Amino acid sequence: TSEQIEHLHRRFKQLSQDQLTIRKENFDSIPDLEFNPIRGKIVHAFFDKRNLRQESDGLADEINFEDFLTIMSYFRPIEMNMDEEQLDRFRKEKLKFLFHMYDSDHDGKITLQEYRNVVEELLSGNPHLEKESARSIADGAMMEAASICVGQMGPDQVYEGITFEDFLKMWQGIDIETKMHIRFLNMDTIAHCY
Repeated sequence: TSEQIEHLHRRFKQLSQDQLTIRKENFDSIPDLEFNPIRGKIVHAFFDKRNLRQESDGLADEINFEDFLTIMSYFRPIEMNMDEEQLDRFRKEKLKFLFHMYDSDHDGKITLQEYRNVVEELLSGNPHLEKESARSIADGAMMEAASICVGQMGPDQVYEGITFEDFLKMWQGIDIETKMHIRFLNMDTIAHCY
């Protein structure tokens, strides 16, 4: 709505310090984002050209207000009047954004190492969990992904990684439409990202 766009514009101006663009360092002024274990991935996603719908690879050095709106559109809530096709497209857009956060080398596949990195980042705040435990969790999750996406694998088969089609299968039945949101738009610079 025009009211939401105005609110986003005020937040954009606050983050950019009244400049025409935002750079990665502008996200440093969001205190609660600082404590998010995947802060780097969240900030990176704002500058990922795949998410900006510009190109299939690379990072932007800065984003303008239109780019900011494009990124924020991934987090908008579902609308009650959406038909099945619109809901499906909406869901896929959100999942594509999330997929890009995991696929750090932009090759269209989430490898075991990329998945390990995310799990280690997510669990980094737990002082009682050793790195090996985090790796075991990631390895187990990747094996589960392989069984969901490929089925029973032979002993000589290797699961190369999660494609976007695999990712869609894994998220089937999970209500991403209401779970994926970002709340750092408060003008008092308090951020909560989920």
